[in-house]
Amino acid sequence: MSLPTPQDQYIKVGQINTRFWALGDRGTPLVLIHGIGASVEDWIFNIHALAEQHRVYALDLVGFGHSDKPAAQYTATYQAQFVKDFMEAQNIDHANLIGHSMGGGIALQFVIHFPHMVQKLVLLDSAGLGKELYLPFRLCTLPLLGEWLTRPSRKGTAQLLNDAVYDPALVTDDWVELGYQLSALPGAQGPILSALRSGCNLRGMRDDVVRDIVDNLAGITAPTLIIWGQQDAIIPVAYAQVAEQGIPNSRLHIFDRCGHIPQREHPDEFNTLVLDFLAGE
Repeated sequence: MSLPTPQDQYIKVGQINTRFWALGDRGTPLVLIHGIGASVEDWIFNIHALAEQHRVYALDLVGFGHSDKPAAQYTATYQAQFVKDFMEAQNIDHANLIGHSMGGGIALQFVIHFPHMVQKLVLLDSAGLGKELYLPFRLCTLPLLGEWLTRPSRKGTAQLLNDAVYDPALVTDDWVELGYQLSALPGAQGPILSALRSGCNLRGMRDDVVRDIVDNLAGITAPTLIIWGQQDAIIPVAYAQVAEQGIPNSRLHIFDRCGHIPQREHPDEFNTLVLDFLAGE
């Protein structure tokens, strides 16, 4: 699938120079929040289709992609506040949110703290719903070993992507090169380690981080679509049930023959599913 790459744009969010893509000129704004170590490119197979019915914003979170990387504690609440500041900088007073992996945990913190700003929510293989987590992410929380595991490496990038998808044939040289180049940007390692160490430890997601989300699921009033890959090796599919049972107005779709990245592994079905959900009452 070959799609034109949207034009990079930049906006100051406070003092943070922030890269984003924006497409579409109709419908409720839709904000796309990527996962750890990722960037706007994670949505390349989705943003064009979604922009046919929405004004879509994909941003590089602070510390990731080509956005600035200040010294900070990269917690989910810190990133949720950053997303709020980004929306306000774009004069967006409410939007639909899609959060993938770490971005799902950020979207959950966002809707818990700023419920008036969320119309509908899509959680995509979301972090923050339970303790179990990909072993290399847990190992990265250890001193020195984390620094070694997160050093820029094409081999390491390829291994992570192969583990993340159901069908390794999807992992192209271009995708590996993109991930490697992002990891090799000046200052990129610090935010990844900070995000992992603030959210998890050797045993998995931190208990307080999980409680802070799970204990507040019942208060989420935004209609919510939960999407997961049946064969997700990064965050177990069992946590999709936690979200569905905890969020009152929610529905669940599980993709079979799919790992951790449904928006890239099954893009056409994903786009249709999301657009139908956003268009529904």
